[in-house]
Amino acid sequence: MPRKHKDEGRGPSHERWLVTYADLITLLMIFFIMMYSMSQIDANKFRALAESLAVTLGGGNPTQIEISTSPTGPSVIGQGTPLENTGNPGKDLFQRDDQSDDLDSSGGPDVETLTIEHIKAKLDALAKENNIQTMLVSTIEERGLVVSIQDTLLFDSGSAEITPKARSILQKISGVLSASPNFIKVEGHTDNLPINTVRFPSNWELSVLRATNVVHILVEEGGINPERLSATGYGEYRPRADNNTEEGRSANRRVDLVILRSKYDPVEPGF
Repeated sequence: MPRKHKDEGRGPSHERWLVTYADLITLLMIFFIMMYSMSQIDANKFRALAESLAVTLGGGNPTQIEISTSPTGPSVIGQGTPLENTGNPGKDLFQRDDQSDDLDSSGGPDVETLTIEHIKAKLDALAKENNIQTMLVSTIEERGLVVSIQDTLLFDSGSAEITPKARSILQKISGVLSASPNFIKVEGHTDNLPINTVRFPSNWELSVLRATNVVHILVEEGGINPERLSATGYGEYRPRADNNTEEGRSANRRVDLVILRSKYDPVEPGF
């Protein structure tokens, strides 16, 4: 009588690998659930990515996207106005608005913008400390930080010689400007009242010499690297206010220190 052989592989341990496999899948699922619950999507990064894709795919202004933050993370809850098709897909693919140059890859201000804002805050505090808020005004513009110094704070009327008090102020300003490696353009401006002296045949000469003398103080007494500086005179041809009033002419007589953003540096790459 033939002997019955016990079927191999059909014992109680035959399907134990399924239990191990199921346990592994369960653990992986728990791991990813925990990772998702602990993750926080950066809203700025999400918005920047969404707007970039909208411009690329739509060829027009990006859709205004609203992002709400909740315990489960940000979500897109609104689509704003629809994209406008300008009829030229990809037209704005490589164009960025003015503010985008001030953002880093995460959608927040870049280091240069933060530095400029920091310098402005310190200069504003310096002006308040010395009670010269109306004579030392800092504004952030497209090309950088513009520090406008009224001429009465620096010079006597019709003169380009810097007063002793102005030297002290310029030294303090130099200490603040040293926080940035950016180039500084010193611009001299006058009002439209003509000047005709042996030393200053016109407002051109007066504005240039005033800017040049400020540069000398920034270098010789403020310790700023001269390679970062340039001096320019514009005479009366770049007014900030109306020259038909005394108040306007007073605002136009100034020296501007312009801390240029790196993209406006007047030096060629590789200098």
